[in-house]
Amino acid sequence: MSSLILFDFDGTLADTAPDLAMAANRQRTRIGLEPLPYEALRPFASQGARGLLQAALGLQPEHPDYEPTRLQFLADYEAGSTELSRLFPGINELLQNIQQRGMSWGIVTNKITSLTLPIVEHLGLTQDSAVLVCGDTCAHAKPHPAPLLHAAEQAGFAAERCVYVGDDLRDIQAAHAAGMPAVAAAYGYVRAEDDVDSWQAERRANTPAELWPAIEALLPA
Repeated sequence: MSSLILFDFDGTLADTAPDLAMAANRQRTRIGLEPLPYEALRPFASQGARGLLQAALGLQPEHPDYEPTRLQFLADYEAGSTELSRLFPGINELLQNIQQRGMSWGIVTNKITSLTLPIVEHLGLTQDSAVLVCGDTCAHAKPHPAPLLHAAEQAGFAAERCVYVGDDLRDIQAAHAAGMPAVAAAYGYVRAEDDVDSWQAERRANTPAELWPAIEALLPA
């Protein structure tokens, strides 16, 4: 029987942090602040608007300026989301390898469809992906298992035939809740204080080149 390899998107398949950081810095320059170095914002890219606005401006959701700033951030990001975003080195070859071995792959992300689809299309991933599940596809987002289970069902696979790869604790929690083994993509948007090993993923990949051996070790017999 074949298997389905599911991937998180930002920080796992695609390096989208440069465009996210640019949108976050635009919120700073709008109020007369200097842009932050990219390195200061990159670790928060997987946390979406909430994480980036906290890192860039110290804004919490309860602040009266948070919601209008969030909407402006999303508008700025949507306008420039494909300027600098690229697949991580070796990802295209990895996806081809999966297909050549008779397996399928798909994407499960917490990013909403309207923001995800233009980047996925720009990177040429729509044609061969077996399934795309976004943050607004299901009633719940990761770490809830619903998006992963939905992806497996839509692609025609039982959960035990799937492996999930992601760069955030929520990814590993969602995989385990869905009954799937997980690979932690430690090369992604991991903060210095994050203890990746404490996530208890079955395998860890410190570079994209380590993904296939990690995935292969978890494939069902």
